[in-house]
Amino acid sequence: MKLIGIGDNVVDFYKDQGKIYPGGNSLNVAVMCNRLNDEQSSYIGIVGNDGAADHVLEVLQKEKMEISRVRQAVGENGMAVVALDKDGDRIFIGSNRGGIQSRLGIVLNDEDLDYIRQHHLLHTSVYSHIEHNLPSLSQLIDISFDFSTNQEEPYLQKVCPYVTYAFFSGSNLNAAECHALIQKVHSFGSKVVCVTRGEKGALLSIENQLYEQAIIQTKVVDTLGAGDSFIAGFLSSYVQGQDVNIALQKGALAASQTCQDYGAFGYGKEYIPDHMLV
Repeated sequence: MKLIGIGDNVVDFYKDQGKIYPGGNSLNVAVMCNRLNDEQSSYIGIVGNDGAADHVLEVLQKEKMEISRVRQAVGENGMAVVALDKDGDRIFIGSNRGGIQSRLGIVLNDEDLDYIRQHHLLHTSVYSHIEHNLPSLSQLIDISFDFSTNQEEPYLQKVCPYVTYAFFSGSNLNAAECHALIQKVHSFGSKVVCVTRGEKGALLSIENQLYEQAIIQTKVVDTLGAGDSFIAGFLSSYVQGQDVNIALQKGALAASQTCQDYGAFGYGKEYIPDHMLV
């Protein structure tokens, strides 16, 4: 499967370590799919021109990602400040709200659209600010979208008609609330809906057929990026025609492996931000 991630990239600054790790939902899913598939994954986004951006680009090259259409602009790269609790769960304590990418916004031209057509699946997120592009993009390619915790009905009505694979973070939701959310998202047009619930595992529905997937127990060092790895593991398997239960297991395995190390996919680097965000 050849996936393209479009949108958010950041560095996660671990305040206790004084290190940055590359991240961002769209970037994480693309990198993890690149690791899990024979075909090269791609990424389109905007990076800044600071040391954090340099680290992101260097890592993407090491991961052998296709990044020929990444834009670099004058300004600070997206950064989130992260701490970990005693259980390894991430706590976001500040950010620069996406840095230069959120201020400029991605403008896709005809060459970009021709490039996107060469892929099997596009993944993006609520943090990528490309909602206005979804109607036209959905005519070219199936779209996977991470809504994070955004369940606002007007937003769902706007986005879901153009999304084939809809993912939500729902660790704070009970089973009834998850089922209600899934039904609502289906009614707005998304064929496949998944709610990841941290240690409670995942619920997934394909055209109202419900599946459950437990987590794979592991020694948890850091949960940051586990949900993104679950998405990548599931999509890498399911989009290529594997059974949904096998795809869910592969998602759970990818998530458990991510929990065993710091950062969404590693590459910690000592870094002193130009200014502290909190």
